[in-house]
This record gives sequence, structure tokens and C-alpha cells, in this order.
Amino acid sequence: MRKNRLQEAVDWIKHTGLYIQALGKWMALAIVVGTACGALGSAFHIGVENATKLRSENPWLLWCLPLAGLLIVGFYRLTHTEGQGTNDIIDAVHLGKGLSLNLLPAVFFGTVLTHLCGGSAGREGAALQMGGTIGHKVGALFRLDDRDLRTATMAGMAAFFAALFGTPLTATVFAMVVISIGVMYHAAFIPCFTASLTAYGVSRLMGVKPTAFSVAAPPLEAWMLVRVAVLAALCALVSILFCQGIHFAERQMARRIPNAWIRAAVGGFAVILLTLLAGSTDYNGAGMDVITRAVEEGTAHPTAFLLKILFTAVTLAAGFKGGEVVPSFFVGATFGCVAGPLLGIPAGFGAALGLVAVFCGAVNCPTASIFLSVELFGAGGLLYFALACGISYMLSGYSGLYSSQTILYSKLKAEYINVHTNAHHAGEPHEEPPLRGSLREDTKEKTRR
Repeated sequence: MRKNRLQEAVDWIKHTGLYIQALGKWMALAIVVGTACGALGSAFHIGVENATKLRSENPWLLWCLPLAGLLIVGFYRLTHTEGQGTNDIIDAVHLGKGLSLNLLPAVFFGTVLTHLCGGSAGREGAALQMGGTIGHKVGALFRLDDRDLRTATMAGMAAFFAALFGTPLTATVFAMVVISIGVMYHAAFIPCFTASLTAYGVSRLMGVKPTAFSVAAPPLEAWMLVRVAVLAALCALVSILFCQGIHFAERQMARRIPNAWIRAAVGGFAVILLTLLAGSTDYNGAGMDVITRAVEEGTAHPTAFLLKILFTAVTLAAGFKGGEVVPSFFVGATFGCVAGPLLGIPAGFGAALGLVAVFCGAVNCPTASIFLSVELFGAGGLLYFALACGISYMLSGYSGLYSSQTILYSKLKAEYINVHTNAHHAGEPHEEPPLRGSLREDTKEKTRR
């Protein structure tokens, strides 16, 4: 009897030790990843901000955009990273693919140069790419196995996102769910959250202010919920237009101008022409000032969201670097600012709703979008934002910014479909063949059991 109890105690200690060992491993890795991503992310943020400021003070820099495009193509060729982007980071988590360390300087240089010369792009694409690369390489230094390397990649994505936007909880959840919609890898929470908090702390020490807006939410009432639901449905359509516009431009530019050098130069001149026709530089760069005016002042041009979609589609299709999330903020905020008052919603609050709803429809991440609303606007209108995210997610269909992203469960009913975004239409049952060693295969096996 005593031997049995002693053996049980020994087994319990060994079993508990496995959890303690795993916690210690992930805490150590996350702090290293978060520190590296926080430092590089802050430097990147400062670089983009200074580039934007320099361009606003020297409007002639816009005329250098075609040359900037050629420099970006050349640098990507030099570092052997041409063609790599956010979809490759997602595949690194899905399939365990390796990532080149050369992607760090390539994305950093390309994105800063794009903003310096007036290309319409964001910065989260760079965040996911650089953060994922750092996480993967740190994981390799820790001699992690294939599965843990994927978690380390997600931790890097979360950390860099948190450093740029100052939204650690959103960054954590976004990195965990954006890979495969319908499944949250809970084992990645501690690594992602610890890395995000560490990166956020480093960014604050380096003087990077978190992104936040001041907006008042109306009291909770039934008719306002109805109005918000209608606005969310319209935002879902706008998110589809945004995603499909970007993908259409990329396909057309690649097909009609296969030479990357010529494509970059032509795209640069196209953005210059669009700027002259628009008579405004509001659509160059990220456009955070326009977003702030829409949310905090309730002012936006009626066609601003359409022009931003056009500018961003041309910029990214030409090969310039950055991302689509901040442009989606711009599109949603300006659309909501204009459409909100038509529905009886205050313009500023409509802009806030539009920002979150269009983002949600574009990335297919309702939970992360709800957290985003709290970290950007406070918890005052939480129920309104949650409703807007739910409707936008459902009505945006299977379109999305990232074609490597998978949606495991139907948006119409509790049915396992396992499809890629932008490759599925509602009503068409579909199930991809399993990919050996992928997280999708693991999920499929668990579902069958």
C-alpha cells in the first residue's frame, strides 16, 4: 500500500513537472521574442512615422515613388525574398515551412520606403512577416520541434503587432485565430500573450504611444441596435469590395505586366496620377490622421473609402510593401462616418463601428475584432461592437485578405468545411485533402474522433 502511494506521488510530481517545464520554456522564449520584436517593432514604427512626417513636409517625394518601387524590387531580389509575404507566414504555421531571416531587412526597408514616397499601405503586413520570422528563428535557437516552432511563429506575430499598435490582447487573439478560422490554439495563449505584453512594454519604453481614440458610445437601446446591425451589414459588403479589389488588382497587374521592375514603375506613376486627380494626399501612406478625424471629429469625404481602396489596390499590386489592415481601418472609419448619420448613428461612433466591422470582415476574426474595439475605443459600446462584428463576419462570406487562411467551419451552420478564403462560395460543400504534418490535418482528425 505504501509503495503504491509512493509511486502515485512520484508519478504526480513527474506529471506536474512537465507542466512547469513547459511553462518555463514558453515564458523564457516569449520574453526573448517579445523583447526582440518590441525593439525592432518600435524602431520600425518610428521609421514609418518619421518617413510619413518627412513626406508631408516635402511633397515632392511623391514623384520618387516609381524609383522607390525599383529599389524595393532590387532589394528583394538581392535578399532572395521576392514573392514572400504574409501568406508565407501563415503557411509557416500551417505547414511548418521555414522562413528566411533576409525577410526582416527586406520588409523593413520596403515598407519605410513605400511610406516615405507616398504609397498607400499599412504596416501590419510587415508586423506579421517580421514578427513571425523573429519568432521562428528564436524558436530554432531554443531547439524547438516542428510543432513548437509554429507556436513560436505565432508568438512573434503577436509581439510585433502589439509593439506597433499598442493592443496586446488583440494581438494575442489575432495571432492565435487568424491562421485557421474556427479553431483557437489555446496552447499558444501563454507564449503569445507573454510575448505581446513584453513587446508592448518595450515599445512604451522606446516612446511608442498605443493607438487609441476618444469616442462616445450612445446608450444601449433597441432601435440603435437595429441601426448598428444595418451599418454592419453594409460594412460587410464594403469589406468584400476591399478584399476583392485588392486581389483583382494583384491578378491583373501580374498578368498584364509580368515584369516586376516595370510593374513597380508603372504602379508608382499610377499612384502619382491618382493623387493629382484626387487633389489630395489624404490617400497616400497609412492615413491615420484621416482615421482620427473620422472617429474623433466625425468628418470624412463621402468617396474617401472608395478612393482608399483604389489607392491601396494599385500600391500593393505594383509590389510596394506594407499591409492592408490600416487601410481597412481607413476604409471602415470613413465609410462608417458617412453612412452612420444616414442611419441615425452619430458620425464619430459610426466611424468607430465601421473601422472594426470592416476589419472583421476582411480578416474573418470576430473575437479579435471585439477585443480591438475595447482596446481602441474603450468598453462603453461593447455590445454594439460585438453585434457589428458578428454580422460583418457572417455576411462577408468567405472572402478575406489572406488567401492562405483557412475557414474550418461554415458561416451558415455548424458544418466542417475546411476551405481557403477567396476559394469557396456558400452552398458548395467542400473539404480539402489533408496536408501531411499540417495543423489542418490535426484538426480534421480530432473532428472525426
